[in-house]
Amino acid sequence: MLRLFAVQGTWNYERMLGVGMGYAAEPLLEDLKAVDPVRHGEAVARSAEFFNCNPNLAGLALGAVTRAEYEDIPGPQIARLRTALCSPLGAMGDELFWAGLVPALMGAALVGVVLGAGWWAIAGFILAYNGIRLWTSYWSLRLGMQSGMRVGSAIGASWLPRAIELIGPVAAFTIGAALPLVAAWFLTAFGWPAGIGAAGVAMAGIALTRWFAPFLTPVRFALAAMIFLVILRRVGV
Repeated sequence: MLRLFAVQGTWNYERMLGVGMGYAAEPLLEDLKAVDPVRHGEAVARSAEFFNCNPNLAGLALGAVTRAEYEDIPGPQIARLRTALCSPLGAMGDELFWAGLVPALMGAALVGVVLGAGWWAIAGFILAYNGIRLWTSYWSLRLGMQSGMRVGSAIGASWLPRAIELIGPVAAFTIGAALPLVAAWFLTAFGWPAGIGAAGVAMAGIALTRWFAPFLTPVRFALAAMIFLVILRRVGV
């Protein structure tokens, strides 16, 4: 599991995460050497072939492929499993972490900072994200090793799809809650009425995200608005 945290350490355009996956698979495949040395050599080579997905869910593929090797599944079938897992694990991981969890925690941290939590809000963001990241790595590797070739149905029956459905609205809510507060905080520094400024930013966000959807999501608008406010404060407008 710890080796999975280095899965992007040798990222390259030819194999993407492939070499990192091979590095993570090496200790898991060690027992296969005594049982079938030829199969072990083939399994090690397969484990380092092209692979790409969200690194936070790479354990699902690693565990599933490792179990398949021990179950003596034909090599071409294992290769097809690796290929089939790339897109769904990439999409689900991106939705769960980059489009969901990170914006949600960031919005909560911003609210905390504005309300006076200071560095504790930032520390909470770091601890919460890394705690979830660590637990997800453990869970994904364990589920993959339990499921083997049936990992697809195991993922569908797990908490992951439901969490992806929920995290998007949560992220939109926390960023939406943070935006007026942060806007009021910045505008007060300029001597502008905080309530009017915050309400204006919130109304603009509602209108623009409706007019320019789906390109302009609430999270994207919030990030753009906060960057704009930072620029305004720096130039002293």
